[in-house]
Amino acid sequence: MIDILDFVNQRVHMIGIGGSSMSGLAEMLQKEGCLVTGSDNTKSHATDRLEAMGIPVSIGHRAENIPGAALVIYYAAISPENPERQEARRLGIPEMERSCLLGQLMRGHRQVICVAGAHGKTTTSSMIGEVFLDAGVDPTIHIGGRVDHFGGGSRVGGKDFFIAEACEYHSSFLDMHPTMAVIMNIDEDHLDYYKDIDDIEHAFGRFLSLLPPGGTALGWGEDMRIRRLFSALPCRTYTFGTAENDDYRAVNARLSEYGCPEYDVQWNGIIIAHIHLRVVGEINLLDSLAAFAAAHLSGLDAETIANALNGFAGVHRRFELTGTVDGVKLYHDYGHNPVEMRTAVASAMLQKAGHVFAVMQPHTYSRVKTLFNDYLECTKAADTTLVTDIFAAREKDPGDIRSEMLVEGMQKHGVNAVLTHTFDDAEAYLRAHWQPGDLVLTMGCGNINLLNEQIQKHGDSPKQ
Repeated sequence: MIDILDFVNQRVHMIGIGGSSMSGLAEMLQKEGCLVTGSDNTKSHATDRLEAMGIPVSIGHRAENIPGAALVIYYAAISPENPERQEARRLGIPEMERSCLLGQLMRGHRQVICVAGAHGKTTTSSMIGEVFLDAGVDPTIHIGGRVDHFGGGSRVGGKDFFIAEACEYHSSFLDMHPTMAVIMNIDEDHLDYYKDIDDIEHAFGRFLSLLPPGGTALGWGEDMRIRRLFSALPCRTYTFGTAENDDYRAVNARLSEYGCPEYDVQWNGIIIAHIHLRVVGEINLLDSLAAFAAAHLSGLDAETIANALNGFAGVHRRFELTGTVDGVKLYHDYGHNPVEMRTAVASAMLQKAGHVFAVMQPHTYSRVKTLFNDYLECTKAADTTLVTDIFAAREKDPGDIRSEMLVEGMQKHGVNAVLTHTFDDAEAYLRAHWQPGDLVLTMGCGNINLLNEQIQKHGDSPKQ
């Protein structure tokens, strides 16, 4: 078995280094003493940041990037036919998948907190990391996003706590070594890999089986699939939520004028803390409650946890206000499946804007095909929905699914949907129709965030 520690002071090459998880792992490997290089299809803020840290990044996947590497790291979506992986095999250079690397980096830590689920895992793991830091603990952290509080998506700390986002795609979380597993929800996604929701539930069951007898499972109590899996576990199990039988319960909950959750935390029938978040969206109530419970079960005191959560400023690309142009607020959210998009639109509607424009970049042909009907009404609450071309990501165009089909279906379901193929098309439509006081929300985990940057770079429209 390949051991990453055998490659200290040797060159480790990472394919797709600009990805949210890969870029954080690159930073961690560099701090471990590896000589990291990487490649990615596109230049991005992540690749710029890595190069500023002294990590060379080649744009484009080419065989000539591989000679001289002692080890190649790739992530699950990188095909064996990728030219860099082919060259590694030709030269006899060992390869390691991303999740295996993450699992190895967890070794030697006293407690490993892994946050899993179809939605909310990045925000929740970020909240837990920030709570531990504010409490004076020195955790190692790895998430699939960027948080200003700990300088990015990863942090190398001590050996007491490792806090990580555990992704279910390609069953990657089965390479983890959790002592505490936090399950936010079990929902349909990644149906290009899983057969159906039952197959997904089975994978979560296998993940939970990794917990040691003295470990802890924490999950959303209103998800019956989570409760079913918990009932079979030999370790300690706890739930969070708003129901009377949840161990950690949010009571007296409300949203502030602009949609920030506020509630009391009840534990064993006693109110032990008051939470008043700065971040917008009802979904953050559950995310923060899960983070509170995970930290409390780890021994942190309630007041310290509450103070940290009340100061949490959010994760980049999670309902993030990126700027204002022509008096119109521009937001971006990473949500890329219908459930997440519906949640993001709901947060936008709480902002008391004039007209809300939702700009959807559908992500991967397989996801659009398998969740097609769910997409048709997920932005219905918005006043206008713009739909760009599908972001292919790791996939090839099968030729049987188009954004035009989504727009036609949305319109039949009463959604005011408009097809804007490109970012230029979307910007032109927005500038022709928006008014001061309106709101634009771009959504997707592809490169749709660059539309915000493009609009902001162009600035206010010329005065007529």
